[in-house]
Amino acid sequence: MEEAARIFIVEDERRIARFLQMELEHEGFKTATESNGRRAYERILQENYDLVLLDLMLPEMDGLEICRNVRQLSDVPIIMLTAKDDLEDKVNGLDIGANDYMTKPFAIQELLARIRAALRAHQPAAETTDGEILVAGDLVMYPGRYEVKVKGEPVELTKKEYMLLEYLLRNKRMVLSRDQILQTVWGYDYIGDTNVVDVYIRYLRSKIDERFGQKFIHTMRGVGYVIKD
Repeated sequence: MEEAARIFIVEDERRIARFLQMELEHEGFKTATESNGRRAYERILQENYDLVLLDLMLPEMDGLEICRNVRQLSDVPIIMLTAKDDLEDKVNGLDIGANDYMTKPFAIQELLARIRAALRAHQPAAETTDGEILVAGDLVMYPGRYEVKVKGEPVELTKKEYMLLEYLLRNKRMVLSRDQILQTVWGYDYIGDTNVVDVYIRYLRSKIDERFGQKFIHTMRGVGYVIKD
């Protein structure tokens, strides 16, 4: 049985938040709510949601700022809900990464339809013959057949390069320290130069980022590395 999608309702009007929560749970979704903008931003990054319903006007951090910051680290679908019916607000919301924009008051059936559409669009194409797939934008890995493609073109990797890329993909949008990478990819008993991680990151970038002109692997200075869509 398919697991229910988790919807995060970010809304500071308690009555509206409760209404959305009841309607979504009636439709079989799992929900969580938050009324504070800054806490909502932190929870989006720390918790695993399938979609965010994001109000524009929030205390401490508004919806546009939340969306802009989240888009630097996550591709979770975001539907903005707001009482502001200004065209500029809609354009700004969509330009900084919102997937959709609805103005209050709205029909709950239309909102449900847009939620389902956003969830469908976010899912990678079903893989029917090769089992598990790992995806980051145009980068696709098929662990079951030891294959990597970018924009449909195959990428040849060594065993260690493949292991490193797989570890990054399995922890997409999570910053991994050099020590974490060393322990997982090279093993707990590895004795050698920790710069080996930086060297292999350069190898991957030359074969993927530079070859296809698209940045997947990002450096977080003083912390480590992260792969993003």
